[in-house]
Amino acid sequence: MKRQIPNIITLSNLICGTLATWQALQGNLVYAALFIFMGAIFDFFDGMVARLLKVQSAMGKELDSLSDVVTFGVAPGFIVFELLDRTIPVDTGFGWLKFVALLMPALSSYRLAKFNLDERQTSSFIGLPTPANAMVWAAYGIIISAGGTAQLVPFAFFDEAVVVALMSNYVLILVLSILLSVSLVLEVPLFALKFKNFSWTDNKLRYSFLIVDALLLVLLGVYAVPIIILLYVLLSIAANSTKNK
Repeated sequence: MKRQIPNIITLSNLICGTLATWQALQGNLVYAALFIFMGAIFDFFDGMVARLLKVQSAMGKELDSLSDVVTFGVAPGFIVFELLDRTIPVDTGFGWLKFVALLMPALSSYRLAKFNLDERQTSSFIGLPTPANAMVWAAYGIIISAGGTAQLVPFAFFDEAVVVALMSNYVLILVLSILLSVSLVLEVPLFALKFKNFSWTDNKLRYSFLIVDALLLVLLGVYAVPIIILLYVLLSIAANSTKNK
C-alpha cells in the first residue's frame, strides 16, 4: 500500500486536470484555473512523498508525465481555446484561429516525453516547464472572467478594467499562446526550484526569486502570475549567460 501513496497523489493531479478541462469547456475559467492550481499542488507533493517513503519507480515517473499532459497541457489549451472563442469577433471570419490553442497540449506532450529521456534535466530544465505555462493561462482565465468585476488586486492602485480590456485582445492571446507553447520545447536552460540544501550561498537565485514572487503576489494578486513566469525566464537566461562567461 505504501508504494501506491505517491501514485494516488499523482492520480489526484490527473483528476484535477480532467475537471479543469471540463470546466474550461463549460466556459467556467475561474473553476478551471482553481483545478489547475490544485493539480499543481498534488504534482509538487507526489515526488516529494515518493522520495520520503523511498518508493520512487519508473512507473511513477511515467504516470506523473501522463497526468501532467492533462493538467498542464490539455486543460490550459482549452482555457486558451475558450479565451479565443470569447474574444475573436464573429464578423472577422477568424474563428478558426481558436484551434491554434491545440498546439499547447501537443507541444506539452512532446516536452514531457522529452523530459523523461533527457538526462540534462535532472537539476534544471531545458525549455519552459509545463506547470509554469499552465499557471499563466490559469491566471489569465481568472483575470478575463473576474477582473474588473471582482477585486483581484489587494491594493487597487491601477484600473483593473483597463488591464482586462488590453488582455482581452485576441491577437495578444493568440501570439502569447504560440510563444509560450513553442517555449516548452526550446533549448533554453532554466533553473529549477529544487533545493539540495537550504544555504543562501548555494540558493541565492532561488531565494531571491521566491522573495520577489511573494512581493509581487502581495501587490498584484493574480495579475502577478504572468509577470512571475516572465521574470523566471529572464532570470534563467541572465544566470545562464553569466555562467558561460
